[in-house]
Amino acid sequence: MISEELKSKRESLGVIGLGYVGLPIALAFAKCVHVIGYDIKPDRVELLKKHVDPSNELPSEAFDNCDIDFTNNYEDLHNASFYIITVPTPVDKHNFPDLSLLIKASETIGKVIKKGDYVVYESTVYPGATEEDCIPVIENISGLRAGIDFKYGYSPERINPGDPNHTLSNTIKVVSACDKESLEQITTIYSWVVEAGIHQAPTIKVAEAAKIIENTQRDINIALMNELSIIFNKMNINTYDVLEAASTKWNFLKFEPGLVGGHCIGVDPYYLLHKAYEYHYLSQVIMPGRRVNDAMGYYVAEQTAKMLIATGKNILETNVLVLGVTFKENVSDIRNTRIIDMISELKTYGINVDAVDYMADAKEFYKEYGYQLKDIPGNNYDAVILAVKHKNYEKLTEDDLTQLLRNDGKGIVVDIKGILRGKINKFKYWTL
Repeated sequence: MISEELKSKRESLGVIGLGYVGLPIALAFAKCVHVIGYDIKPDRVELLKKHVDPSNELPSEAFDNCDIDFTNNYEDLHNASFYIITVPTPVDKHNFPDLSLLIKASETIGKVIKKGDYVVYESTVYPGATEEDCIPVIENISGLRAGIDFKYGYSPERINPGDPNHTLSNTIKVVSACDKESLEQITTIYSWVVEAGIHQAPTIKVAEAAKIIENTQRDINIALMNELSIIFNKMNINTYDVLEAASTKWNFLKFEPGLVGGHCIGVDPYYLLHKAYEYHYLSQVIMPGRRVNDAMGYYVAEQTAKMLIATGKNILETNVLVLGVTFKENVSDIRNTRIIDMISELKTYGINVDAVDYMADAKEFYKEYGYQLKDIPGNNYDAVILAVKHKNYEKLTEDDLTQLLRNDGKGIVVDIKGILRGKINKFKYWTL
């Protein structure tokens, strides 16, 4: 049995992709079995060998007592017998699913897999992708027969970056497999690192669909809050006051408005929409919700520009400071951040925009978006936009903002997430 071979360390477990999902999984398993951690980026691998997490999610202590070898040489994976694939699944510039990294990972497995081995996919995909797009790649390259010569399964990742309260260990794991025996083996193996319990899905497609709707549901709920925020702003009603009042009812779901970016919530619905379109169904709810969320960065910029114009200033001479550019709070990840939409739209009005973020890598941000972050903010800004709810920004006071804003009695504070609600008196205050 593969579980017994792993537990005795006669066989090794391989993790392909060592980002914010793969690294915690690799380190968790490395506490009880031998792990080979593989990533295509040499720089990342070198940092991991020094016990440094490039994503800044895990401290160096997380590497302690781990039986793990990091490598960017795929041939080292020959020594593994149980493979877990955790590579990104983004969308392209047209919002179509981009499985290129997943296909490349499957090709890599096809070169090293042996009879009796297992491969489990964790990357978020549309229903059917594992069996229709990925497994045939492994079969074609290896010459092995799926379900006969090697076994396979799917277990969607549920890692929430920047959230220390919901971890791999304390979050129920959904698992699925090609047959009953494989399901039991995969369940046993994951139970070593997941204390919250294992949910066995009846099919791989069910497990794939479950992951997709987890994020799609959240996306739609946030879209509703964003649309309500637009409506309430027109009516001069504070959205957060409304949410506090409504949430006193037991069955009200308290979501908040905001910019929806990143590689999960802002991406996964497009995977489901893509598959639905193959079945000749056009979304009546999911796509409109996506449009609302994708437009919110532009909406915030528009409202900021209107307030600047209302002060009587020449908008071409105004300066705005943006605090935070990552896709969510307390992470360094800038992928698919919607803050860049807001910055770009502000610049179309002729506004000078400075942006800072102590969590983000300025070089990576420039490489991705062509915009240079400042190391430290200046002063005499006409408006400050609190864009991301980082811990340090939550500690800001009105006195801190006074040091940043121009002393002309016309300063504007745009607080996207309502961090300073009820604490700003000297400046015009606006929030979603």
